[in-house]
Amino acid sequence: MAAITEQEADGAETWVARLHAADCTAAEREAFERWRAADPAHALAYAQAERIHRRSAELAHDPLLAAAAGAARRKNARGGSRHRTRWAQALLATAAVLLVAVVVWRGIGGREPLQQYATVIGEQRTLQLSDGTTVVLDTDSAISVRYGSGGREVTLDRGRAQFDVAHEAQRPFLVRAGAGFIHDIGTRFQVREQTGDVTVTLIDGIVAVSVPATDAQSTLAPGQQVSFDRGGRLGTASAADLAVAQGWTRGDLVFKNRSLADLVAEMNRYSDTKLQLGDESLRKLTISGVFHAGDQASLVQALRSGWSLQAKQTSPREIVLQTAPR
Repeated sequence: MAAITEQEADGAETWVARLHAADCTAAEREAFERWRAADPAHALAYAQAERIHRRSAELAHDPLLAAAAGAARRKNARGGSRHRTRWAQALLATAAVLLVAVVVWRGIGGREPLQQYATVIGEQRTLQLSDGTTVVLDTDSAISVRYGSGGREVTLDRGRAQFDVAHEAQRPFLVRAGAGFIHDIGTRFQVREQTGDVTVTLIDGIVAVSVPATDAQSTLAPGQQVSFDRGGRLGTASAADLAVAQGWTRGDLVFKNRSLADLVAEMNRYSDTKLQLGDESLRKLTISGVFHAGDQASLVQALRSGWSLQAKQTSPREIVLQTAPR
């Protein structure tokens, strides 16, 4: 089944909010039933939005989350032990899933005009959003920014971005990517989307990752990452190499015991001149090094000297890598 579109999700969230309103009329309920029956995607989007609403209502009365919020407030007011701080942060990250739900199904309040930013192949941009949040946008990437009085929402339309989020307690920061959401609590993290599959890497702070389609959620600590696919399947959080993860923000691709096929795929994202492997046996050749993103010529030279490969320019936009004859 195709992923739910943003328009379908917005429609479902609006209906959930309206149906739970005290002044919802019979005519509105009939209109909702017509909307839900008009398209199977509407029914699926509504089921997910209703599930989020139900879980947010349950979490709102969770005494552990209330205790975490109180502990964090006391720590901010007068300091506290590292152990208690970590305990409070962990629970607050769980509470962030609640905040994700609230932002998603209630909307973000009075909205500012939609802002869209994009990069072309080979370009990287550093953006300063209106709230002070910094975004590093990778090659061939795009985001849509919607800010309002009740929340801040960014959609990663494609590619990769790093967010250094300005903390605002009254306006949660939410990133939509693929089938899931990432809610942060004043942190620095990366999100990468590839054909519907998403990887979230946390550099500083805490983020909560939520996938409504499967009710899955994960809380990340600094130096961890987690992935989910277009079907909503969420993986297990694992350790991330932050030196590797942050290399691209400086224009470098850091590879440690990765395949040549992976390196070629990454380098091709940054250049209109594409590298191709002329020999299938080269795909699994192990590569380690730091390479300048998009600089195909310097990579070819490194492969010639370090791995005894040769390159043939077959067209103005294609270079084929081959094993050098013995």
